[in-house]
Amino acid sequence: MKKSLSFLWISIIVFLGCSGTKPAILGVTEGRLAPCPDAPHCVSTQSEDDGHKMEPLSYTTSQAEAQEKLLNIIRPMKRTKIISIRNNYLHVECTSAIFRYVDDVEFYFDDEQQLINFRSSSRIGYYDVGVNRRRMEKIREKFLEN
Repeated sequence: MKKSLSFLWISIIVFLGCSGTKPAILGVTEGRLAPCPDAPHCVSTQSEDDGHKMEPLSYTTSQAEAQEKLLNIIRPMKRTKIISIRNNYLHVECTSAIFRYVDDVEFYFDDEQQLINFRSSSRIGYYDVGVNRRRMEKIREKFLEN
């Protein structure tokens, strides 16, 4: 009985601690999102290395219309919470189903070039088995089909 109770408490502590804390580096500084860490659990359109690099989304509408189109894709996504909506920036948190890991997803609208730069990164851990890249590929696919 004592072992099962200890296991239960340890499991609860681990489960609740999986979300991690919101990184202080989020946001846009001088037209750039934060760089990806060395870990492979991050993708970014502004990364220079192939392991993290993805192409930005382009739009031909107004920035407001492109942002609304993107929000219409993000809002129905399971376990996804919109944290911040600003004129040229979105911050979204995506939580995994089982362990409740949180990924921070950011979008920066460069209206001059009509590009949406993005960064998607896990808060904790090292590997993400490609979750962030697949999420962003799915968002890209939906953005392009409309």
